[in-house]
Amino acid sequence: MALEHAIIVSLLEKPGSGYELARRFERSIGYFWTATHQQIYRVLKRMESDGWVDVRDVPQYGRPDKKEYSVAGPGRDALSAWLHEPTEPESVRHDLAVKVRGAAFDDPAALISEVERHRQAHENRLAHYLAGETRDFGELPANAALDAERELQHVVLRGGIAYERMMIAWLDDVLATLAGFDADGSTEPN
Repeated sequence: MALEHAIIVSLLEKPGSGYELARRFERSIGYFWTATHQQIYRVLKRMESDGWVDVRDVPQYGRPDKKEYSVAGPGRDALSAWLHEPTEPESVRHDLAVKVRGAAFDDPAALISEVERHRQAHENRLAHYLAGETRDFGELPANAALDAERELQHVVLRGGIAYERMMIAWLDDVLATLAGFDADGSTEPN
């Protein structure tokens, strides 16, 4: 996926300025596709020159006018073409997993604080996702039907929640395994 596609999706959900897009990336879509403010502005400029987005100046009181971006026809066409392309399953590149394997050649217990730090980060992200789910989807009656946009946002959020829960369970397993080693890397007798 290119950053352009993530921006198009975000702008189709709600037009906005470059700053507003950057904030959305920090709060939601950025957990699945990250980008810096500079990258977003650079890509928006290219998308504007390619005709993928329309821009209008929005007057602001006491501040400079802002540019509000929305998706133009060619941008929708680009998204549609991309949606119809096959996507290869992603391969996992996980530094911590390599460190865990490498701990066999050092002191495994030395890795415990790093694994605990990762676990806390995943716990924090899970709490953020769950709060977002409660805020955005928790008030719905059990049998309420969502429109396609909201239902698809929710299914992606549920995927993020499941991923964070899986990572926490795996990190708990790693911590339990690391705790079972002596300082010399041998396993403690049961």
